[in-house]
Amino acid sequence: MEGTVKARLLLASALLVFAHIPAQAQVTVDVAKITCEQFVLEKPVPSKYVVLWLSGYYNGKRNNTIIEPEAMDKNEEKVDFYCNLHREMTVMDAVKNVLGLDK
Repeated sequence: MEGTVKARLLLASALLVFAHIPAQAQVTVDVAKITCEQFVLEKPVPSKYVVLWLSGYYNGKRNNTIIEPEAMDKNEEKVDFYCNLHREMTVMDAVKNVLGLDK
């Protein structure tokens, strides 16, 4: 029960973060097409948003409702390091290679 409350709180917090993006023309981003170069340069979106989205995506695929903030920070560092060396690769492929989250 406590884990569910924490997961809902984190989701609500993430939604609030996205709600505070300045109002501009509506932009959609296909996360599957974000390259490591874009991730490192934080274009078209900040890397924290990409990491948060990818964490939810892969955890959702595994029906995992547990969030470990410290592990997310470490995983972001690993992906960032890998992306600096493989800038032409997509971030989703980098995540698969570095963290093996597609399993």
